[in-house]
Amino acid sequence: MLDSSTLDTYDTRILAELQADARISLAELGRRVHLSQPAVAERVKKLEAAGVITGYRATVNLQALGYGIRALMRVGRCDFDRMTRVVRERPEVVNAFNITGEDSWLLEIAVADVAHLDAVVSQFCLFAETSTSIILKTVLDQRVMLPRAALAALELTT
Repeated sequence: MLDSSTLDTYDTRILAELQADARISLAELGRRVHLSQPAVAERVKKLEAAGVITGYRATVNLQALGYGIRALMRVGRCDFDRMTRVVRERPEVVNAFNITGEDSWLLEIAVADVAHLDAVVSQFCLFAETSTSIILKTVLDQRVMLPRAALAALELTT
């Protein structure tokens, strides 16, 4: 089984390329990392089997889909099972994190407008105290992540 300490330079480069463009062909991926297509395919399969690569997805422009407002909502302590059920049922919840600290949940939500935001926030207020912040601008979204050992090696060379 692979873990971050057994990933080599090729694996790291494959991960970086796939995170930047998951639709890249195996032939092009091989060219970029200087391996044959069969060698790249085998490495990708091993990374998937080991759970390093957990899936592939398209990222979408929420504004283009009619969601004009994105917000972060902190929700205080509440019943975990009930909250989990509601989070999964509400289509406005983009990401949900059960967290430590004063609050129990951090939710990223996407809504059409202020009235829609009010309706969603009002539903979560039934569970616990909430605090909501509208996202004005996204400065960084989905950074390409590399194994910690690879980052440490990069720091040594700079």
